[in-house]
Amino acid sequence: MNLVMIGSFKQANDAEEARDLIAQLSELAQNEPNRSFNDDPRESRFSEGILDFFMKANLMTIGPSELEQFSYDVSIERKDNTLVLKTDEADVSAFLKLLIDRGARVEIFSAHEYPEAAPSRK
Repeated sequence: MNLVMIGSFKQANDAEEARDLIAQLSELAQNEPNRSFNDDPRESRFSEGILDFFMKANLMTIGPSELEQFSYDVSIERKDNTLVLKTDEADVSAFLKLLIDRGARVEIFSAHEYPEAAPSRK
């Protein structure tokens, strides 16, 4: 996909908070004991640890089948009040929901089609 997602926040600390949440969720997803992510809502459940994390973070928009996305290979770079996520994955709804939930304006595009718009790595 060579997908780029740019979340622009009003404050730099909001971008930092979102990046920290993504890092914490990535670790939780990697260590999730029942790692059987399933699209069937009758069979898909969060563990108590994940539920506690979501409650404390006040993050209620991500579903059980989306948790797996935080274990994908995604690079994240923060530049002031902006987060730039890059991945080859197509399923990024969990990242989108988190960024919007935290107040970001989000732009998503393929760096294959719009290479001039993709922030370069320095």
